[in-house]
Amino acid sequence: MILVCGEALVDLFVDGPAEGGGLPATAVAGGSPFNVAVGLARLGTPVGFLGGLSADPFGAFLRDRLRAEGVDTGLAKRSAKPTPLVVVSPDAAGHPAYTFHAHDCADRDVSEADLPPALGPEVEALAIGSWPMAVEPIGSALLALAEREAGRSVVSLDPNLRPSMVGDLARWRERFARFARAATIIKVSAEDLGIAYGENADAEELARGWLDAGARLVVLTRGADGATAFHAAGVFHEGGRPVAVVDTVGAGDTFHAALLARLGQRGLLRREAIAALDAAALRDALRYAVAASGVTCTRRGADLPGAAEVDAALAETATA
Repeated sequence: MILVCGEALVDLFVDGPAEGGGLPATAVAGGSPFNVAVGLARLGTPVGFLGGLSADPFGAFLRDRLRAEGVDTGLAKRSAKPTPLVVVSPDAAGHPAYTFHAHDCADRDVSEADLPPALGPEVEALAIGSWPMAVEPIGSALLALAEREAGRSVVSLDPNLRPSMVGDLARWRERFARFARAATIIKVSAEDLGIAYGENADAEELARGWLDAGARLVVLTRGADGATAFHAAGVFHEGGRPVAVVDTVGAGDTFHAALLARLGQRGLLRREAIAALDAAALRDALRYAVAASGVTCTRRGADLPGAAEVDAALAETATA
């Protein structure tokens, strides 16, 4: 099982004023770790969720959605704080713009005291991501969990950086460096690197630094340009797939879920196995994750694909 740790929230998709007044919006379940958990479940991977879920109606909605998808919520905390809300308004190119209403909400209401004293042997990996890594008290709790479990389980990180939520970027970099030392896998987008380390940041130099610090695999996603893996076996690039983009919401979460799912499908979701990956295994995992992300981009919102859809996308690419 993979235990996904972080936030669950409600996305409000706003299209613009309606005739006669009013502002129509569609409320959907979201949050990067929430999406990753759902994506893993749809790909057939046993998965649980650790994070704060409000006792309010939105929180009940999120908990019900996770359970309906087959995600174990036994480690999710029931919080008296409200559910975080994010207004999403995609631009003409389909790229999402976000406005966060998420301060002092249930997403950060997890402390070290809320952590399970031990994880069962069924937990093969932790997937940790987004702003809960950098806000308190959940940030310290997740760091303690990652450091505690690093010697036993795969720890996979996706910063999914949101500057308005994490505050001072220098402090964020310090915190992320500690998480990175506990990580087996780091999945990071080119956008994240530009925000955190500057537009002229050397991606390969940063990746090598994380590998030297103990990570076994670093994957840089580049949107339509695909993804690049940095590993002891070398540097491997997988190009993007041409798809009819509706929007890109959830594409990065899909990639993270699919990468972990593929490693699990191949029996490779172990620290020593990831360290020993060869070129064929790395290319296979990248192809699978890129194909899955492409499917998500063809529909509105973070509607992550199931295993059959990803297999179909791979087959279509093979015959193109």
